[in-house]
Amino acid sequence: MTFQNPPSPPTQVCVRHPDRPTGLACSRCGRRACPQCLTPAAVGQHCVDCVRASGRDTPRATVAGPRGIGSKTPWATYVLLAVNIAVFVATVAQAGSFTEVRGSRIFYEGALFGPFLADGEYWRLLTAGFLHFSLIHVAVNMFSLYILGRDVEITLGTARFVGIYLASLLGGSAMVMLFENPNAINAGASGAIFGLMGATLVVVLRAKVPAGFVLGVIGLNIVLSLTIPNISLWAHLGGLVFGAAAAAGVLYGPGLLPASSRTARNVAAVGWASIAGLIVLALLIGVVRAATLTA
Repeated sequence: MTFQNPPSPPTQVCVRHPDRPTGLACSRCGRRACPQCLTPAAVGQHCVDCVRASGRDTPRATVAGPRGIGSKTPWATYVLLAVNIAVFVATVAQAGSFTEVRGSRIFYEGALFGPFLADGEYWRLLTAGFLHFSLIHVAVNMFSLYILGRDVEITLGTARFVGIYLASLLGGSAMVMLFENPNAINAGASGAIFGLMGATLVVVLRAKVPAGFVLGVIGLNIVLSLTIPNISLWAHLGGLVFGAAAAAGVLYGPGLLPASSRTARNVAAVGWASIAGLIVLALLIGVVRAATLTA
């Protein structure tokens, strides 16, 4: 009887490089791979193919709202910037001063002032949001509009951005009439700006992205509103609440619909109904409060 050595096991080679022997393997798919074809992972090591597949499967943060509502160029933001700056330049030209524009006829006819609103000049709820007291006032607001407006408009679309901006502006004016001294003169785009902050917060929460930075910015601005003299806190808070509510109507409102009725048309209708309802509510608050001033 003769004894022969047992046959040697077949040499293991890299699945992508058959000429390279290896004792390593992908901890995900189990295939043999050389060190060049392996990437360290949280558990073990993954081959090139598994890394690519994992990248395709990784969820990305997106805003789950009505489809196709994004806008590539924030035209409405640029138009609002131009309108606000043009109005300020006109008031400066009429008043002859960069720091004291209340002598301007445009400012006189458009600022938010309770007694004039009580006389039926309801347009002041809107026009006050396009007037500013000084160069620094308009500069700060327009810088904020440039930063916030572009992101909100690109994310939610131009039409919805305009609706949210309008709801925020009117919401700020309504809260001023409701909670502040109606005989004080109010003006500025800050209510609408705070509304964009609120909308940004809703967008971030809907995308399931950490919201700490946005909350910090909002908190800081509220503190500044409380500590700096001659700043309308209620215009800021009103804009913040109305802007956040309008964005929530667009992004979360469709989720209240039965799954069978979530057509593109119905989804859009819910968002627009939310914005329209908030605009009407703000106008009603302002008009009703003005009526009480003459009672």
